[in-house]
Amino acid sequence: MSEDQKRVLEQQLWNIANTLRGKMNADEFRDYILGFIFYKYLSEKMGIFANVIFKQDKIKFREITPKMPEANEFLEAIKEEALEKLGYFLKPEELFTEVAKRGNGDNTEEDLFDESKTNFILEDLQKILTNIQLSTMGTGSEEDFDNLFEDMDLNSTKLGKTPEARNIIIAKVLAHLDKIDFKLESTELDVLGDAYEYLIGQFASGAGKKAGEFYTPQEVSKILAKIVTTGKHKLKSVYDPTCGSGSLLLRVAKEVKEVNNFYGQEMNRTTYNLARMNMILHGVHYRKFDIRQEDTLERPQHIDQQFEAIVANPPFSAQWSANPLFTSDDRFSQYGKLAPSSKADFAFVQHMIYHLADNGTMAIVLPHGALFRGGAEQQIRRYLIENKNFLDAVIGLPANIFYGTSIPTCILVFKKCRENPDDILFIDASNEYDKVKTQNVLRDEHINKIIETYRNRTELEKYSKKSTLDEIAQNDYNLNIPRYVDTFEAEAEIDIEALANDIKALDESMKNTDNLIAQFCNELGIETPF
Repeated sequence: MSEDQKRVLEQQLWNIANTLRGKMNADEFRDYILGFIFYKYLSEKMGIFANVIFKQDKIKFREITPKMPEANEFLEAIKEEALEKLGYFLKPEELFTEVAKRGNGDNTEEDLFDESKTNFILEDLQKILTNIQLSTMGTGSEEDFDNLFEDMDLNSTKLGKTPEARNIIIAKVLAHLDKIDFKLESTELDVLGDAYEYLIGQFASGAGKKAGEFYTPQEVSKILAKIVTTGKHKLKSVYDPTCGSGSLLLRVAKEVKEVNNFYGQEMNRTTYNLARMNMILHGVHYRKFDIRQEDTLERPQHIDQQFEAIVANPPFSAQWSANPLFTSDDRFSQYGKLAPSSKADFAFVQHMIYHLADNGTMAIVLPHGALFRGGAEQQIRRYLIENKNFLDAVIGLPANIFYGTSIPTCILVFKKCRENPDDILFIDASNEYDKVKTQNVLRDEHINKIIETYRNRTELEKYSKKSTLDEIAQNDYNLNIPRYVDTFEAEAEIDIEALANDIKALDESMKNTDNLIAQFCNELGIETPF
């Protein structure tokens, strides 16, 4: 698929999403449209999988009906294999295309809002979404599909005041989605995955302050992913303790040939559902990901596990309990102090370092305040640098590149076994970006410069500097980037002598002008104005 075709698909999906825009806010219609796309994906995967198995019998999966004598036998055979390989099962009459056709029949575009020409499918559809989950009960994929469609309440009055009104809007969405070919049989393409990511990004850009809860801008994701995969072609594991929609985990996978296992934790229930859908929709087998829903700092779910790559964009300066009981928690106990309850930034750092494997790399996005705030945070910074020497690099990013906040941010990179233990690399990339409307954007050339500078540990004038541990100690473990990268621009030199001569010449010119005015006044017989 060409870039032009990809953009057409993205625009088609966004247009369909906008069918619901007038009904509800961005957060709400996001859940419906992404849920329907996911249902279509599951249906198409089910159909492709079953058709391969039934090829020798010369029948198509959707052709199997309850009236066929061997129907139950066929379905039981395929169900067992589908649950093993796909993790779920759909009957032929439950497939997306079949439901879309039942809802719209042979309706034309003009008929889609005609109540008399639209068949009622809401009850059927809600039952099918429930059946997808029920099909996994007692299997290895049960946890991954548990309540996956719970945010898609088809009886919500937000979709329409009456069941008939709700049915019309849903039937229309299904009809339009049914016309799109996701090209799932082309295994080398991830067309739908890319389009899904595009939609998530579009929702994030329009969702205001809440956007950061579920999405990291792609250019920042690229930087984090490229950093933690430096020098590696395969990863045993990647972990995101605040995984949102899972996009950052999936971005890491694009930088290497293979990731064996994906791990994540997300506090928001709706976003947790979105992350699981995103994993499955990108072709990650249910046995290869373990996404949990809970508060990462208060109730960590992957206790005592270590990961080769860790990435995170946690909520900036979030509150947490800082419960004194955590002073005996292995994640925090060795530092002497807990991160303040009003700012959990370093609590996330400590949590991630605890889970970092000895051969691993972690990269975390934080607000600039984490670099220089005093108190407990200063003590934690000092311990990480002086006692452990885990901090590998500090990268300053431009302001206004995150949705919902305009503050400048930074990336801290940590390794337990550093190749360059004698210095810490500081990169000031805060002034290199493009402005698009009200948002600052990092282009590929900006990203590549950051990554090349990090990987080669290059010192560039007014951009990057390697600072010794002694120098950082002398700065009292304040990591504010301008202390290490001199970006001062000297003013152009002023030629005092030339300036004095200019002033003299100006004075002489003014005198000549005054004399000329005085001469005119005398000739006219009037008083001079000076």
